[in-house]
Amino acid sequence: MSTIAETAPVSRPALWLGRVLSGLVIVFMLFDGAIKLVPWPIVTETMDRIGYGSSESLARSLGIISIVCTILYAIPPTSFVGAILLTGYLGGAMASHVRIGSPLFTHILFGFYLGLMLWGGLWLRDGSLRGLIPFRR
Repeated sequence: MSTIAETAPVSRPALWLGRVLSGLVIVFMLFDGAIKLVPWPIVTETMDRIGYGSSESLARSLGIISIVCTILYAIPPTSFVGAILLTGYLGGAMASHVRIGSPLFTHILFGFYLGLMLWGGLWLRDGSLRGLIPFRR
């Protein structure tokens, strides 16, 4: 009888592919958070177009949230919590783009693509998640 806590074996290629996918997500999200901390005019103008106003304090707050969630995702013991929080963050971004009628494949689904990379990378590099969500052949 298997338990949820059982760790599935992770092959070397899967581990490295997971690290690369996770690394891409981490770099993108840290960059996204960093440009919101500044915040440059393009950031506040984009937030205004999406309907959140051109508030620099809101941009900074979103930047801090993005960076904290990404750091949680990057640290292996807290990566699952970080993945859950980043999924919520990306879902909010997708909902914002749906609300204003952004293009589907480039703007609305970008958060979905990033979420697939986020969870796919974690699944490939974390044996306990593979044990929790096994894919059968």
